[in-house]
Amino acid sequence: MKHLCFISLFTLCLSASAEYRVYQYQVKSKMERYSKQGNYLVTSTLDPVSYLSYHGGSDSIRIDLLRSWTCKGYTGNSSALCKAPLENIDPFKEEVALQGQ
Repeated sequence: MKHLCFISLFTLCLSASAEYRVYQYQVKSKMERYSKQGNYLVTSTLDPVSYLSYHGGSDSIRIDLLRSWTCKGYTGNSSALCKAPLENIDPFKEEVALQGQ
């Protein structure tokens, strides 16, 4: 019975897959010195509250959440984040597929 529980647990661990959420923000500095640089895009795994507090709070930056998506895999070892689902679409292939219908 003990071996059966261990085998079941081991099988469950192998079948589990990691996921993470990616957020894309438009960031604007509220500090006079840096505000002239304008807005910039940031892609991060930090949720909006964590991102804002990690980068100085609402007194130093303003963030607008543009979109978010879920990725499969692992973010350790500085591995690259996955692309947004819409970035993986080839517009030419989609147009040809629609014309063929």
